[in-house]
Amino acid sequence: MTELSNKKALKDAVTEVLRTVFDPEVPVNIYELGLVYEINVTDDNQVHILMTLTSPNCPVAESLPIEVSKKVQSIPGVKEANIELTFDPPWDEDMISEEGKFELGML
Repeated sequence: MTELSNKKALKDAVTEVLRTVFDPEVPVNIYELGLVYEINVTDDNQVHILMTLTSPNCPVAESLPIEVSKKVQSIPGVKEANIELTFDPPWDEDMISEEGKFELGML
């Protein structure tokens, strides 16, 4: 795969990769769950992701950000992936996308 140099293409690739990461307690990916608050790509292809967890006591609080970082850094063209966890605002079910709600049988 060739390196992605366009910021929009790189952000789209990051979004697609995030759709392959699942919260182990909920059968929906972290992007559709609404756990990803921001994806920022700098001019030199560094990626910063602001995300949360379903709760501060989430059993994957240590491993999930590492998984996200490794998957994002594997995208051709990404120079570095910085994952920042926040609990402000706290996650709630209203943040789940329509697709995620459909997958969970909430619609």
